[in-house]
Formats: sequence, structure tokens, C-alpha cells
Amino acid sequence: MYTPPFNRENDSAVLHRMMRANSFATLVTSDGGAPVATHLPVLLRPEQGAWGVLVAHLARANPQWRHFQPGREALVIFQDAHAYISPSFYTPGFSVPTWNYSAVHAYGIAQIVDEPAAVMAMLDGLVGVYENGRPAPYAPDWSDERAVKLTGGIVAFTIEITRLEGKRKLSQNRSVADRQGVIDALQDGNPDERKVAAAMAADLTDLQEAD
Repeated sequence: MYTPPFNRENDSAVLHRMMRANSFATLVTSDGGAPVATHLPVLLRPEQGAWGVLVAHLARANPQWRHFQPGREALVIFQDAHAYISPSFYTPGFSVPTWNYSAVHAYGIAQIVDEPAAVMAMLDGLVGVYENGRPAPYAPDWSDERAVKLTGGIVAFTIEITRLEGKRKLSQNRSVADRQGVIDALQDGNPDERKVAAAMAADLTDLQEAD
């Protein structure tokens, strides 16, 4: 991922927060030919490995899992909020349109998980994350043979992260006045625009406190 130094995010805690908050990710692999992508929920186990371990599964009918081979790297992309930035947001002067966004790219070798108890535990963890806080949270009933049988239709896998790249393109190359103009323009917009504005405002507060 092309990342100028002023947009680079190296703090693993920040990257992990972004990954957990945007866990419906994109898995990209290749069999040596054209790249293949699947959109799927991916959970992070931050306490494992140097950069964390990713946990997910594919439909067995999806041939992408056959790309999982020793030494063949996979990429998982976590996309955070993004927003169009108009030159009209800045102080007067020459400017061109751009886009603000944050993203994390995680790389590693995928390992297939076959052991039934481990697969069921992975599914329990996945469901638990997304059911958390619901009035009547669903939980898999593994005493029901139909639920167990359905696990045969998926391929569970883990990816120990060996490379982690983070980018937060939030107008860091602009003046404080220009950054404030972007915040003012986005803070009453759609949910993504408001989220970008909030992230920029937090950065600007940190910058001002540092001064």
C-alpha cells in the first residue's frame, strides 16, 4: 500500500482498533494467476503472534481456499471510514479534490483448521462478537446434529500476521486552518463523513496539545 510518511500509522494498538471496528474485511489471494477476493467477517486475536492472528472461514464451495499453500502470502484489507474532500473546504488558494480514508493491510500465510472442536470454537467466537449486546443473543447449539453437519460446508482458517501496514490519510499535509475547514464541512455529513471528521478533530487536538 502506497503510504507517504505523514500518513503512515505504525502503532499496533491503533491498527488493532481499526481492524476490530471494521471486521467485515476483504481477503485477497492468488494461485499464481489473477488475484481473487472474498468479502467476509474476520476476527482478530491480538494476543497471539507478533502482530496478532486473524480467524475466518470460507464456504467450501468457494475455490479460494485452495490458494492456501505454504509460502503463499494472503492479504486481508480492513477499510475504515472515508470521505470525498472538496477544495472548497480549504482556505482560498489553489487546491484539487482528494479523498480522506483510513485502512489496514494485514499479510500472512493462511493455515486451514480441520479439527471439529476448533472449528466450532471459532464459530462460537465469531457469533459471540456479533450477537453481543442483542436482547436475545443467538448461540450455536452443537448438540443439534444439523448444526454440526453444516460445519462441513465451510473451510476455517487462521492467518498469523507477518506484516501489518496502516494508513490514515486525514489531511496531515495541510495547514491547521485547512484541516479545521475539512472538519467543519464533514461533521454534519453522512456517517462516514462524521467519522472522518471526528478522527481528524482528535488528531488536531493532539497536535495542538503537543504544541
